[in-house]
Amino acid sequence: MDTGDTAWILTSASFVLLMTPGLALFYGGMVRAKSVLNMMMMSFGALGLIGVLWVLYGYSMAFGNDVGGGLLGDPLEYFGLTGLLGEGNLSGTLPGMAFVGFQAAFAILAVALISGAIADRAKFGAWMVFAGVWATIVYFPVAHWVFAFSSDDGSYVGGWIANQVEAIDFAGGTAIHINAGAAALALVLVLGNRKGFGREPMRPHNLPLVMLGAGLLWFGWFGFNAGSAVSSGNMAAVAWVNTLVATSAAILGWLLTERFRDGHATSLGAASGAVAGLVAITPACAAVNPVGAIVIGVLAGVLCALAVGLKYKLGYDDSLDVVGVHLVGGLWGTIAVGFLATADAPNGVDGLFFGGGVDQLWRQVVGALAVLVFSFVITWVIGVVIQKTMGFRLDEEDEVAGIDQVEHAESGYDWGTLGGGHLGGGTRPTARHATTTPGATSEVSA
Repeated sequence: MDTGDTAWILTSASFVLLMTPGLALFYGGMVRAKSVLNMMMMSFGALGLIGVLWVLYGYSMAFGNDVGGGLLGDPLEYFGLTGLLGEGNLSGTLPGMAFVGFQAAFAILAVALISGAIADRAKFGAWMVFAGVWATIVYFPVAHWVFAFSSDDGSYVGGWIANQVEAIDFAGGTAIHINAGAAALALVLVLGNRKGFGREPMRPHNLPLVMLGAGLLWFGWFGFNAGSAVSSGNMAAVAWVNTLVATSAAILGWLLTERFRDGHATSLGAASGAVAGLVAITPACAAVNPVGAIVIGVLAGVLCALAVGLKYKLGYDDSLDVVGVHLVGGLWGTIAVGFLATADAPNGVDGLFFGGGVDQLWRQVVGALAVLVFSFVITWVIGVVIQKTMGFRLDEEDEVAGIDQVEHAESGYDWGTLGGGHLGGGTRPTARHATTTPGATSEVSA
């Protein structure tokens, strides 16, 4: 056991765990005022549920010894984390439990990411059922495919993408972002569009909240990417710098796209560009040099800024642009490894532009498409089953009234105390009151 590596991975795990509350702020600011609590509760619901499932059987399904074809780890091998408590249980240079905690934060975030696509219209109870089923059937197996590497001596067998395809996904471009983005698209198609989508203004109700959330995501992402080196050496340092510069470049790419397309650069664009860059560099941060990271970031900003507008042309209501940012950004970053990887970087592989031919490129494409198709199809089935049994979509009247009041009996803002109590002497405002308050009907439109 290396105490320096252990300290780094525990710190990184804490950074990654902070990303989910950061995501709650980021998503919460982008919805209308009548939906902010529900949006944040979907992230906190994932924190509660997936943390428990990960300890019970999720870690074992993802990192247990393979039970067939590189598709699934043994769900009983580490059930309840049995056998991992002793000091002699090491994962590389780390205590086994340190690696468990680090990967738990990844699992939680992957589920929470999906929620932004179905803002305003999903029953909270149905969301919690979906989160548990999706994590079990989709995320835990895919994490095994991508993150479970076989041992050199053959005593441990891992997942097929990591070991047979040998696609490079350093920190989760496939397992996290393509996975969540494809699932988001499937759920959007199952639940349908929000009432008024494309006709009513649905702008963010609190842009400072959005930017605060984006800042916390960026901070936590250094644990996400640099922490995935699972050591405190050169690989972590390279991943850290590439994460910084790709994100910076993506902000510029998004803002320039807005400036040329719309005539102005926006704060929402800066926050969204940062997230797009973080998503895109995630699989590539130890495979490219810093100039390659800049290229990935700039193009991520441009591509994702253009992609978020497709929902209006194609008519699907991806409320907070999970598809446009995470699916598109994840695909670009994963495939970009096949072009921009250099053997000078810690992963030690050359892509097409560095003389490696198409060998790594086809591996990246196969890994990305496999996760995309699997996640989309299985998520669509899960969503349809929940919709036809317990009901996933909120009733239209409740959606109009406001999901915070209907689902949680709370309001994000006490409208009665604003402006000298114009809503009436101390009475508790309802979501219907909130929908008529100036500025309360805004949400994301770009």
